[in-house]
Amino acid sequence: MEDWYLEYQISRNRPGLLGDIASLMGMLSINIITVSGVEEGGRGFLLQTEEHQKIVALRSLLGMVDDITVSALRQPTVLDRLALRHGKLIKRAAENHRIYKFTRDELGILVDFLGESLKNNGHQLIGIRGMPRVGKTESIVAASVYANRRWTFLSSTLLRQTVRHSLAEDELAADNMVYIIDGIVSTIQGSEQHRRLLREIMSMNAPIVIEHPDIFVSQSEYTLNDFDKIIELRNSDNEEISYQTIENDRQGMEFM
Repeated sequence: MEDWYLEYQISRNRPGLLGDIASLMGMLSINIITVSGVEEGGRGFLLQTEEHQKIVALRSLLGMVDDITVSALRQPTVLDRLALRHGKLIKRAAENHRIYKFTRDELGILVDFLGESLKNNGHQLIGIRGMPRVGKTESIVAASVYANRRWTFLSSTLLRQTVRHSLAEDELAADNMVYIIDGIVSTIQGSEQHRRLLREIMSMNAPIVIEHPDIFVSQSEYTLNDFDKIIELRNSDNEEISYQTIENDRQGMEFM
């Protein structure tokens, strides 16, 4: 059995529309595993079938239904499964599909999305942009729990200012660890010993999450192109992530 993800937009939500589409799938012996609304005016399905040809036939039949427009019919990605679970599509930047956008009221789907990413073994570098106290660090920790991974802070301000110069032996177990870096703290307070530790961790076969990646790369040999994905977390859709405000916080930290 193969899984397939179907998504369509509704142009006229007439009575019986969902039933008619479900009947088409039933006639083709395609199993409906999950059905959910995805955004306003959209609907998503997780389907199962043993025959690819039935999906080809379904695509053709749905193209003749005037009340909908099929926007996706493919084998499901992690993003598709999360959209079905939460009834909400994950937004991506039009100019760069490695940038994913969330607001504070979407922390649940953010934790699931980041947690699924952290389940993957091997080196990956993830950046999180956002204003202070929007929930960045808390989301990383919750996602690590979701992924059943331990986490360690190389630099942080979560409970108190943390700048690590070395790690214990069990903290170097890269096969089950997430390394978390605050780009501002490492930039301002990081000694040469701290920077050596960062370079060692950055070369490890492990997931690394960096808050404030733009500030981090501005003071290091790394670039934004080194990041596998960048997450933007805002209090609201129209909030600007202002580095002037963050820079003011940074200047204040220099006198701590």
